[in-house]
Amino acid sequence: MVNPEFWAGRRVLLTGHTGFKGAWLALWLARLGARVHGLALPPETQPNLFAEALGPTDIESHIADLRDPAAVARVVEAAAPEVVLHLAAQPLVRRSHAEPVETFATNVMGTAHLLQALRPLTGLRAVVIVTSDKAYLNREWVWPYREEEALGGKDPYSASKACTEILAGAWRQSFFGGGVVATARAGNVIGGGDWAADRLLPDLVRAIRAGRPLELRNPDATRPWQHVLEPLAGYLMLAERLAAGGCAEAWNFGPEEAEALPVSAVAAEAAAAWGGGVKIRLAAERGPAEAMQLRVDSSKARARLGWRPRLPTAEAIAWTMRWYARHAAGEPARALALEQIDAYAEKARA
Repeated sequence: MVNPEFWAGRRVLLTGHTGFKGAWLALWLARLGARVHGLALPPETQPNLFAEALGPTDIESHIADLRDPAAVARVVEAAAPEVVLHLAAQPLVRRSHAEPVETFATNVMGTAHLLQALRPLTGLRAVVIVTSDKAYLNREWVWPYREEEALGGKDPYSASKACTEILAGAWRQSFFGGGVVATARAGNVIGGGDWAADRLLPDLVRAIRAGRPLELRNPDATRPWQHVLEPLAGYLMLAERLAAGGCAEAWNFGPEEAEALPVSAVAAEAAAAWGGGVKIRLAAERGPAEAMQLRVDSSKARARLGWRPRLPTAEAIAWTMRWYARHAAGEPARALALEQIDAYAEKARA
C-alpha cells in the first residue's frame, strides 16, 4: 500500500505530532526513513504516546501554536517540506461546546495560517489536510456519505471541519493552481496510546483499571470505527499520488459499510477482548446532542488510490485492547506501536 521508497529521505512537515494519531504517524514516517519536522502544542495528556514512543532521532519537534502565524511561518521555513501532513486540531466534539471560539481559531484559522505559510515554497509537492467524517451535513440517514455530499455541522467541532474543507478548497484553487492540496475525512479512529478524554476505548481502559463501570452517553449511536493505521495509510498513499500530480480533492477513509457499529456493541466487544470484568451502564448525564447515524463511503479511495481497509472492526478492537493490556503489563509503548506498524504493513503486502 504505502511505498517506502517514496518516503525514504523525504522532507515532511507533520502537524499534530504530539497527539494520538500524529504520534503514530510520526513513528511510521521515521520507520520509513523520512526526515520529519513536527509542529504542535505540547501533549495534552499524561501519559501520552509522543513522549513514550518517539525519540529525538525520529522527529525534529517544534512546539508552536497554529493560531500564531509568525510561529507557523518559522517552522515551515525550518522544515522546507516537500510533503505536509496536517493533523493538528482541536479534535473533541464535547470540548468544542465548551470552547467554540478556540475550536474555530485552531481548526479553521490555524489551517489558513499553515496554508498561507506554505505558499512561497518552491519544492512543495503534496499537502494533505485532515478534517473529519463529521464535516458532512448530517441528515441522520442510514447510507454512507460520499465526498460530493453537502458539508455542514450542528456542533462547533463539525462546523469547524466543514469550514476547513471549504478553506482548503479555496486555497487550492486560488494559490496552488488547483493542485497540491487534498483533504482527508476519516472515521472514528481507535488504537493503543490514546488517552484523550471523552473517547470510548480510552474511557473503557480507564474504567477497567479503576474498577468502576463504563458510562455510555449515546449507546445506540453508530459510527465508522477503524484502527488508527487504516486512515494513516490512506494519508500516506494520498500524499504519494499528490506528489505525482492529480488527486487534489476530498477523500474518505473509512471501514466497509457493514463494519459501522453502535457504541454499545464496540464497548461490549472491547471489554470482552480485555477479558471481561467491567460493567457498562447508561450515563446519567448525556451531554450535548450528537449525531446518531454516521457512515462514510470510501469507494473512491479504493478505486482510484488502491487503498482499502485491512482490519475488520473486530480485529481493530482486538489490536487496540491487546496494545493497552500489554502496555499496562509493562511493555514499552514504542515497541508495541512498531510491532503493530510492521504487522499492518505485512497485511497490506499480502
